[in-house]
Amino acid sequence: MTAYVPAKGDWAVITGAGRGIGRWLAQHFAAKDMRICALDIDAYEAEETARLCGPESRAHGCDVSDREETKRVATKLIAMGVEPSLLWINAGVGTAQTVSGAKPQALEWLMGVNVLGPVYTAQAWLPTMKSVSGNRHVGITASSASVTPVSGPFTLYATTKQMTAAIGEALTAELAEDGIGVTILCPGILNTEIWNAAQARPERFGGVRETPDNVGDHWRAQPGPEILEHGLDTALANGGGWCIIPTEADTADKMKARHADQRSGLFDYAVQPKGSD
Repeated sequence: MTAYVPAKGDWAVITGAGRGIGRWLAQHFAAKDMRICALDIDAYEAEETARLCGPESRAHGCDVSDREETKRVATKLIAMGVEPSLLWINAGVGTAQTVSGAKPQALEWLMGVNVLGPVYTAQAWLPTMKSVSGNRHVGITASSASVTPVSGPFTLYATTKQMTAAIGEALTAELAEDGIGVTILCPGILNTEIWNAAQARPERFGGVRETPDNVGDHWRAQPGPEILEHGLDTALANGGGWCIIPTEADTADKMKARHADQRSGLFDYAVQPKGSD
C-alpha cells in the first residue's frame, strides 16, 4: 500500500466535523497545511470548525443520512473547486438501545447515519476523487465496538459500527485498482459528545432530544481525540488498513476471544467424520 502524505493546499473533506473526532481530524490535517471542508448536520458547528482550521477552509451543513442532500452538497462544493485528495467518512451517532428492543425511529436513525451515511458519502465524492491526480486516501471512522464482541446496553450501536467497518473493507477492495488507500479507524471511548448525539437528530427520526448532562460523565472521564494522533499518522504512512486505538484495557483480550470463537466454528466441508457415507 502506498503511504498517504498530506500535501499543502490539498482538500480534505470530513463529515461529522462539527465536534469530537471530526473536529480533531479537521484540525489535525489543517496543521499539515491541508485545506479543510468541514461537513456536519449542525452547520453552525461546521462553520466553527472551518474557522479554527484557517481562512481557506470551507463548511457546509449536511445530513449524511439523506442521500439527495449528501449528493447535492457534494455537487455544490465540487463546483466551487473542492476536489479532495482525502475523504474522511466520520459522521456517526449512538444510542443505548438493543437490536431486539430498538424503537423503529432509533433503528432508522443509527442505520441512516452509521451505515447508509458512509455509502451515500462515498457515492457522492468518490467519482470526483478518482479523477484527482496524485496521492489520495479515504478514512472511515468505525469503533473499537467494530472489532470486539457485541455487549452491554449499546448493542445496536455496536452492530451498526461493525457494518461501518465492513463498508471500509468493501471500499478497500473497490478502490485498490484506483490507487486509493483506505484507513478503518477504530477508536475506543473518547471524550466526545456522541452520548448527546440526539441534540441534532432530524425530525423524521424523532427530533431533537437533550440527554441529561450527567450521562456524559463517563465520556468526559476519557482521553480526548488527540490520543489518536500517533496511531493515525502511522496508519497513513503505511498506506492505510486497520487502525485500532483502544482506550479500554480489555479490548485486546476481547478481540482475541472473538477471533478464537470464530476459529472454533470453522469447519472444512471436505473433512467428513469417520464412518460417514
